Amino acid sequence: MTVRTLKTALNASILRAYDIRGVVGENFGEDDLYTIGRAFGSEMADRELKSACVGYDGRLSSPMLEAALVDGLTECGIDVIRTGRGPSPMLYYATVSFEADAGLMITGSHNPPDFNGLKMTLEGKAFFDEDIQNLGRRVQAGNYRDGAGKSEQRAVFDEYVNRMKQDYGGGKELRVAWDPGNGAAGEVTDALVKKLPGEHFVINSEIDGTFPAHHPDPTVEKNLLQLKELVAANDCDLGIGFDGDGDRIGVVDKLGNVMWGDQLLVMLARDVLADHPGAPILCDVKASRVFFDEIEKMGGKPVMWKAGHSHIKSKMVELKSPLAGEMSAHIFFKHRYYGYDDAIYTAVRLLSVIANSDASFTEMLAALPKMYNTPEIRFDCPDDRKFKVVDEIVARARALEGVEIFDMDGVRVETPEGWWLLRASNTQPMLVVRCESATEAGLEKLKNDVRAQLKQSNVDASAI
Repeated sequence: MTVRTLKTALNASILRAYDIRGVVGENFGEDDLYTIGRAFGSEMADRELKSACVGYDGRLSSPMLEAALVDGLTECGIDVIRTGRGPSPMLYYATVSFEADAGLMITGSHNPPDFNGLKMTLEGKAFFDEDIQNLGRRVQAGNYRDGAGKSEQRAVFDEYVNRMKQDYGGGKELRVAWDPGNGAAGEVTDALVKKLPGEHFVINSEIDGTFPAHHPDPTVEKNLLQLKELVAANDCDLGIGFDGDGDRIGVVDKLGNVMWGDQLLVMLARDVLADHPGAPILCDVKASRVFFDEIEKMGGKPVMWKAGHSHIKSKMVELKSPLAGEMSAHIFFKHRYYGYDDAIYTAVRLLSVIANSDASFTEMLAALPKMYNTPEIRFDCPDDRKFKVVDEIVARARALEGVEIFDMDGVRVETPEGWWLLRASNTQPMLVVRCESATEAGLEKLKNDVRAQLKQSNVDASAI
């Protein structure tokens, strides 16, 4: 057995709001994962929990980090089920299928190749925010439990792929382009398309942690260029892309138009609301007005909540929501599924909707109301200043007339022209702005309003 070094403290910068994440070789490595395993395993032992599933993505550093994590967990008396390489939702599925008390996924998600990290669930709930900070405190205190757990390899790949296929139901065959982006969902994609009807064209399915084709984030439009080309070259009905660990989805139509996360939720919600009339459907504070209007038209209850997959998951449980999502294209199905974000499952449900419609996907996307909006505009702001800027602007916004304020996550200001949002990034030293209006002139006014607010807080808003 490899001799491991137990750290006396974790670098505070790796303990993020939703997960643990760092740059391998700089502030993150095997000793950190071993120490985190000891801390997390001790937390489990304190709660008299015994079993954990552990998986890892396709990054070059992931196998060694997985081994260190498993050592840390087993030394606390935790029995570990090792599910091997695959997407994050496959690990979440294994945790449900094998009835494990916890799930831990080694993944750098959509970050560059030198990053890696850890996503965690405990007793079926997201492990985030203060939970993660408490791990850091436990390490500093040296408060560990000792035991002699065991680990075993257990295959889940075939079962997971079959579970994806189970909820497909379509009346017409489709031509579909796929781009897993050399991420951890590549092998699942190859296996799944063999089970689906229609014609399928797959690129970049070889798992390669250097991501040679493009950056593994399908929510950034430039990363969808190859997918758009594949759709055009093969006259496909649509194209589907995944991020580095398979929990974010990107979708384009025949004309190369991108379907964003809130639009995707609208298209998926009709079938869900048919089974659950009046149900709450969640989206984050960055969602378009179109989301709220369209969900209401369908008889659902649109709910705005904090951005971040862990926040959405937790609120979803609280409200017993059957469907939720984010602009970042994390989509969560509790309807006929398990409530976690799974881009592969979302793709299957989307294909089912399209295959049962008389309209083409391009027509369905074009039918959604047209809005003028900015993308997420991100600009630098120091960590020790970003939240103070937001607080200052919230205070000033409350004094404005004729507006409605939402401040559960930054500040969203609804005006007669539309809305603007300012929030501090939970993961980077940045502020994030988004604006939306029904007219181009309205959008310009909103952008000017945000610039004026930021100027009063001595923030350079020239990027807006």
